[in-house]
Amino acid sequence: MYLTEVRSLIASGRFPKLGSIVTYMNKTLTAVATLAIATVSSTLLGAEITGKVTLTGTPPPEREITPIKADAKCGAAHTAPVMTRSFVKGDGDGLANVWVYVTEGLPAGKTYEVPKSKPVVDQVGCMYEPFVSAVMAGQPFAVKNSDPFMHNVNAMAKLNKGFNFAQSTQGQENEKTFDKAENVKFVCNVHPWMSGYVRVFENPFFAVTDKDGKFTISGDLPDGKYTVEAEHLKAGKVTGTVEVKGGKATLALSLAVPAAK
Repeated sequence: MYLTEVRSLIASGRFPKLGSIVTYMNKTLTAVATLAIATVSSTLLGAEITGKVTLTGTPPPEREITPIKADAKCGAAHTAPVMTRSFVKGDGDGLANVWVYVTEGLPAGKTYEVPKSKPVVDQVGCMYEPFVSAVMAGQPFAVKNSDPFMHNVNAMAKLNKGFNFAQSTQGQENEKTFDKAENVKFVCNVHPWMSGYVRVFENPFFAVTDKDGKFTISGDLPDGKYTVEAEHLKAGKVTGTVEVKGGKATLALSLAVPAAK
């Protein structure tokens, strides 16, 4: 019966030609394969939220850290004045040293692996470098002394177990971890002007803006809407929303110079 119907369709010219069928099937298979590859790539490579944090207003001028010059060893490490880092602005009013992180939209109850990267908190020229950094709870990081003289590393944690130890050898590194989310201030008891900050997050979806205020948050972020917060030590916080589509999203956030008190 079916053979008779097929013959009838062919005779009437209503049955597609074989070449048309093959072309259609090839196009369909190509589309399916492309979609599958895109889906697998998104799953394996993760998503990215990229953007920039800018600063509006005119910040107060940075101050020279004059005690550095009074210390013979620290002063010898610099050929130019060393300034504070309250508001570090780059191209297009981009603001550096801002923590940017996802606060809402993540799947409830999901746990995440600790990033494999190992951040370094260094001491260079009697300054903590970077000034602002971030880790995930449980993520190992290194505390390093790149200076040829002693520093004292004092992590003033409140929720985590703090530490306070000397690093007397150039190149010395000590591995540390924090287990709870908080912002930990680092100081040096030998050089009291030295300070830095390590922010601890509960998940891996965070970043610190670069010198021009740019950031990238990457990882296993399914398509959907997220709330993202940016926080700066002096300019405070700002919140924005973003929708990840096809593993990509962009977000612009703006902070303002606080009014003078």
